[in-house]
Amino acid sequence: MSGERMTRTTVRGGKLVVPGTRGHAVVGAGTRRRWTPAGPLDLGVTLGPLRRGPGDPAFRVAADGAVWRASRTPYGPGTLRIARDGDAVLGEAWGPGAQWLLDGLPALLGAEDDPSAFVPRHRLVHEAHRRNPGLRLGRTGLVLESLIPSVLEQKVTSDEAYRGWRLLLWRFGEPAPGPGEAERMRVMPDPRGWAMVPSWEWHRAGVDAKRAAAVVRAARVAARLEEAAGMTPEEAAARLQAIPGIGPWTAAETLQRSNGSPDAVTVGDLHLPRIVGYALTGERGADDATMLELLAPYAGQRHRATRLILLSGRTPPRRAPRFSVRDFRAM
Repeated sequence: MSGERMTRTTVRGGKLVVPGTRGHAVVGAGTRRRWTPAGPLDLGVTLGPLRRGPGDPAFRVAADGAVWRASRTPYGPGTLRIARDGDAVLGEAWGPGAQWLLDGLPALLGAEDDPSAFVPRHRLVHEAHRRNPGLRLGRTGLVLESLIPSVLEQKVTSDEAYRGWRLLLWRFGEPAPGPGEAERMRVMPDPRGWAMVPSWEWHRAGVDAKRAAAVVRAARVAARLEEAAGMTPEEAAARLQAIPGIGPWTAAETLQRSNGSPDAVTVGDLHLPRIVGYALTGERGADDATMLELLAPYAGQRHRATRLILLSGRTPPRRAPRFSVRDFRAM
C-alpha cells in the first residue's frame, strides 16, 4: 500500500546472531522491524482471528498490549512480538524463522488488504464499518498453521477444539524461541510431527479418528498445501478440498487467515447463518442459502461483511443451553 514506511535493524547487543539465506538464527536478541501503516490499524481486531481460544499456546497478549505469535515458518520456528509505537508498529522476532516473520509483518497486518473495495449495503454493516476503521484482513502466508486448528474445530464446540489444540501443542510442539512471553509459548509440530502423533494421544486430546485422519493426510502433503498461499482463492480452495476430510467450511476458515481472502465466506457453520440472518433481517433460523442471498450484495467482500456483522455484536438471543463438552477419554 502506498504511504507505508519501514525500517529494519538487527539488535545485537553483544549477543550471537547467525545469519542465514533469508532468516536468522538469533540467540538472546531479537531482529526488529518498524513499519508504519498507511491508515488506521486495530491490532486486536486484525489479529484476533489467529487466536485459537484463550489458552492458545501459540498466541498471547501481554499486559502491555503487545501481541505474541509462535509460528513454524519455512525456515523453522519463530516468535513474533507486535506492538504499537505511536503511529507505527514495532515487530521483534526470534528464532530461525525471525526474518521470515518480519518480512511478512505488513501482510500479516493487512498491507495487501484493500478495505476501500468494500461498500456497506445495510445500516448495521455501515455502522460496524464506521466503528471499526482499523479492521484489516491480514494474511499469515502459512496454510498448515490455519488448516489444522480449523480441522479440529469441525462439528464440535469451540471449547472442545481449543482444548485439543492446546493439549496437542503442549504435548508435541516445541518451546517458542525468545524471551518474555515466548517462554510460555509453543510452536506447533512440523508435518512429520503431526503425522507421528499416536492414536491414543488424539483420543486423549478429544479428537476423533475422522478429524485426526484429516490432519495426518494434510501433514503428509504439507508442501503442496503451503503452495495454496500464493494461489487465487478458487485455486487455493480446490487445492485444500482435494484432501479427504477438508470441505468448504474448513477451506474457508483456513484461507481467511493464510491468504487474507476477503470473500472466503464460511458455509456450513452451525451459528454464522443465524447470526447473519438475524443481524440483517431480525429473523431467526436463517440457513446457508439465506445467508448467501443476504451477502450477495457484498460479492468479493463477503468475509469482510461477516466480520463486521460479528463485530456489531447483534446476535440472536439464546433459546437453549450451550452444548456440553464431551469427554472422549471416557469413550
